[in-house]
Order: sequence, then structure tokens, then C-alpha cells
Amino acid sequence: MKTCYGAFAKVSDYVTLTKPRIVLLLLVTALAAMFLAAQSVPPLSLMILVLGAGALAAGGANALNHYLDRDIDQQMHRTRHRPVPSKRIGPHSALIFGILLNLLALLIFSLWVNPLSGVIAVGATLFYVLVYTVWLKRSTPQNIVIGGAAGAVPPLVGWAAVTGGVSLPALYLFAIIFFWTPPHFWALALLLRDDYARAGVPMLPVVTSPEETSRQIFLYTLLLTAVTILFHLTGRTGWIYLTSALLLGALFLALAGYLLRSNSARGARAVFYYSMVYLSAIFAALVVDTLVP
Repeated sequence: MKTCYGAFAKVSDYVTLTKPRIVLLLLVTALAAMFLAAQSVPPLSLMILVLGAGALAAGGANALNHYLDRDIDQQMHRTRHRPVPSKRIGPHSALIFGILLNLLALLIFSLWVNPLSGVIAVGATLFYVLVYTVWLKRSTPQNIVIGGAAGAVPPLVGWAAVTGGVSLPALYLFAIIFFWTPPHFWALALLLRDDYARAGVPMLPVVTSPEETSRQIFLYTLLLTAVTILFHLTGRTGWIYLTSALLLGALFLALAGYLLRSNSARGARAVFYYSMVYLSAIFAALVVDTLVP
């Protein structure tokens, strides 16, 4: 019984390395892009391949992030109990695990989807690991702005999987996630300001005031809302998407405005949690909009 429990705990730790909740959110955006690209329900086999390989690539990138950030994670209360800093999984095991997941993802994409989707997916991993984690995260408060591009890639992967290329609507989907990322992460960083300061990570709330961070969150939320509305002008979306974008964006702006006025932990927490609902909802609206005449 103890052996079974130990094996289960080890598997659970490896799953934790992949950050499954983040992966799930990324897969939602890739799937929505596939529906929009196909203008209907994509083939089931293609969806399974893209979601499976996409989960491997994103999970592998997160495992590599665990490996590279193990020194930072040890110093932060929120992350010190993760598998690597707590020594439940060795650093080199996490490194090999992350590399293997990405190689497997590239193999699946290249053999059964198309090479472009594989190159984009693994390219996102390299950008996330080498540009964001190794360089930007430790050197500039704009880390999440530039590095967030890696998290905006899944719609490009989904679009390329269906069409074999990347066109303007896919770039709009990329832009939506790109502008969504700063409000999402800066709201969390406001809540974890002391943690990031202790670890020496120059997140925006660490190097500037909470008031300035709240102002930046509001500005990026405004840009995000504008991009979601401009996307409708491409002619690829209908009234369901536009109505959803307006309503969801209005609530996001209201919460960001409340944070700007209050500069409170309650406001930051509301923006952070709503941002996850927002991204899932707006991409879900894309799927419904595609399926409803």
C-alpha cells in the first residue's frame, strides 16, 4: 500500500510540474482558434492530436520553468512547496521531463498534424524558457509584457493546425491574450509583492508603487477591450462574440477601475480571478459564435 501511495505521489508531483490549470486555459484558446479557422467543428482526430500535443508542449515548458526557477521558488512562500524546491523531484529529472515532453509534442505535430504547428508550439517553449524565464523575469519589470507573448501562441498553433498557415484573425487572437496577460499577472503580483521582493524578482509592483501598477492594469485592460472589439471588424465573428466582448470587457474595466480607485488587495484579487473567467468566456463565445448561424 505504501509503495502504491508513493508511486501516486510521484506521478502527482510530475503532473504538478506541468501546471495543469494553466495548460487547460491555454488549450481552451487553441481549441477556439481551431473552430474559428474551420468555421465549424474541426475533425475530432485533429482536435485530439492538437490538444494532446499542445498539452505536452505547454506542460513541458512549465516543467522547464520549474527547473530554472528553483532558486526563486525556494525563497517565495507561494512556491517553496513545489516539487523541485522541496526536493521531491530532482532538478535534472524536471529538466529531462520538460525536454522529453516537448520532443514528443514536436513529433506528434510534425507527423500527424503539420510541421508549422509543431515549430510554433516548440518555438513558444523556447521563447518562454530562454527569453522570459532566463532573461526577462530577472532583469526588467516589463518581463511579463514581452514574455507573455509565449502564452499567446496557442491560438496560432490551433489556426496553423487547421489551415496550414497563420492569417490576420489568428494574429488578433494572439493579440487578445498578449494584452490580457499584464492585467492578469500584475494583479497577482500585487498580491504577492512581498514574495517577489524577497526573491529579487523585479515585477512591476516591486519596482514601482501599487498605484502605478493599478494604473498600468487599467490601461492594458482598456487596450484589451479595444482589441477584442476591433477583432469583430475582420468579419470572422458575429453578434454573439461582439455582445460577449462588450459585456465581458465592460466588467473587466469596471473591476480594473475599482482597483485603480481603491488600490486594495480585494480589488487585485477580483481582477486576478475575473481575468481567468474572462479569457475562458471570450474564447468560448468565439466557439458558440462559430457554431450558431
